[in-house]
Amino acid sequence: MLKSALGSIRGVVGKRRLVWDLAKADFRKRFVGSYFGVAWLFIQPMATILVYFCVFQLGMKSSPPVGGPYVLWLIPGIVPWFFVSETVSLCTNCLPEYHYLVKKVVFPVEALPVIKWASCLMVHGIFLGVMMVVFLLYGRWPMLSWVQVVYYALAASAFSLAVGYLTSAVQVFFKDMAQVVGICLQFGIWLAPIMWSPAMFPGAPAWLDQVLKINPVYYLVAGYRDSFLTGDWFWERPMLTLYFWAVTMALFAFGVGVFGKLRPHFSDVL
Repeated sequence: MLKSALGSIRGVVGKRRLVWDLAKADFRKRFVGSYFGVAWLFIQPMATILVYFCVFQLGMKSSPPVGGPYVLWLIPGIVPWFFVSETVSLCTNCLPEYHYLVKKVVFPVEALPVIKWASCLMVHGIFLGVMMVVFLLYGRWPMLSWVQVVYYALAASAFSLAVGYLTSAVQVFFKDMAQVVGICLQFGIWLAPIMWSPAMFPGAPAWLDQVLKINPVYYLVAGYRDSFLTGDWFWERPMLTLYFWAVTMALFAFGVGVFGKLRPHFSDVL
C-alpha cells in the first residue's frame, strides 16, 4: 500500500496546475445560482458559533480554561473543525460528483479528493482572516505564535485527506458511507472537544482528558488555541505531536492504498 500511496502522490503533484484550476472552479461552483453567494460561507458557521455561545456562555455561564471571553476560546477550536469536517464530507462524495472525470482514462482520479481539499482550504483561509479580525476587535494583539497556524493547517490537511481518500473510495461501493461519515462528524465535534473542556467541570475525572487525546482532532483544536491564546509552540507537546503524525501517516498510507486498490473498479460502478 505504501508504494501505491507514493505513486498516487506523484501523480497528483505532476498535475498540480490542473488540480488548482479545478479547485478554483469547484469553489465558484458552490455559489452558482445562490442569492447570497459567498455570504453563505459565513452565515451558517457564524450561526453555529452563536448557538454554542448562547448555550455555554449565556445559558450555562461556562468559563473557558484560558482567561478571557468564551468566544475567543471557542473560535480557534471550531474553525479547524469546520475545515476538517467540510473536507472529509466533500471528499467522501467527490467520486460520484465527478463521475464523468472518473471514466476518463487520462484523468488522475486520485486528484479528486485533493481538489475538494484545496477548495476547502480557500474557505479556511478566509475564516482564519475573520478569526484574526475578531481577536483584534477584542484587543488581542498579534503574537509570533500566530504564524504557527500554518503548521496546524498543514496537519489538519494531512489528516482530512487521509480520511477523505478512504471514505471516498468506500463510498463508491457502499452508498451509505456519506451518512456514516455525517454521524461520526456529529459525535466528533463533542469528542474533540471544542465547545467544552474537562477543565470547565471541577468534578470531571482526571483520566477524561487523556481519553480525549486519543482523537487526533484534539491535537488540531489544542494547537489552534495554543497559537492564538497561550502562545505555546507545537514542540511543547512532543508526545502528542508524535502520536498525531504517526496516526495520520498510517491512516494516509492505508486510505490511499485502499483508494489505489479499488480505483480500477470505480468506472464500472459509477
